[in-house]
Amino acid sequence: MNLRFIARMDIKAPNLIKGVQLEGLRVIGDPSEYARKYYEAGIDELIYMDVVASLYERNGLEEIVKRTAEDIFIPITVGGGIRSLSDVERMLKAGADKIALNTAGIKNPNLITEIAKRFGSQCVVLSIEAKRNPQGNWEALTDNGREHTYKDAIQWAKEGENLGAGEILVTSVDQEGTAKGFDLKLAQTLDESISIPYTISGGMGDITDAHQLVTSTNVDAIAMAHVLHYNKVNLSQLRTAIKQKTERYIREL
Repeated sequence: MNLRFIARMDIKAPNLIKGVQLEGLRVIGDPSEYARKYYEAGIDELIYMDVVASLYERNGLEEIVKRTAEDIFIPITVGGGIRSLSDVERMLKAGADKIALNTAGIKNPNLITEIAKRFGSQCVVLSIEAKRNPQGNWEALTDNGREHTYKDAIQWAKEGENLGAGEILVTSVDQEGTAKGFDLKLAQTLDESISIPYTISGGMGDITDAHQLVTSTNVDAIAMAHVLHYNKVNLSQLRTAIKQKTERYIREL
């Protein structure tokens, strides 16, 4: 079973930013410079997420994606503010390989199906911002965690699969940016609920957290931000450690 490592790049144009639980955003630097750094270190994929796109009803990542795609040759996913087939086409032409839908997918679930039919399901990533509720389940939030939907995140993942999404990206809002480890229960519940690949984002503090996630779930990819931006994990050491301790296939560099 394959395992991918993904660098998650949250963008408030023109800067790469990072927060805790999707709040208190701090500027990290030039996203293109960080993308190249992670590419040269052996990351498998990049996710660019415009964190204010839904608020301003536009995605400002087109130029950043163009610059990145000129000399970085790994899959790029772009999310934030994608609301129509023309938005998808514009991002694919800029160099993206996949688009991630969150707010627009909640407001118009048929858009997932329309994109899958037009561009293929491999192009559609359903992005879910999952926050635990008092009942022990997870609610799907939108607008970078600012808005409630009162929709069950796991049920929404199932619906997304049925609508044609090729992958699920789940961000644990509770763990995001805390470096306190992944929400293992969230990943295990996804294992039992969907059959398409999924990525877990939020909570990684060190290599031990990744090992624990990989050995206790069937997660297909790990999205990292905090540990990469603050140089807390060496990608080469991470790949070697996981390869030695599991039977997962990890791309050779």
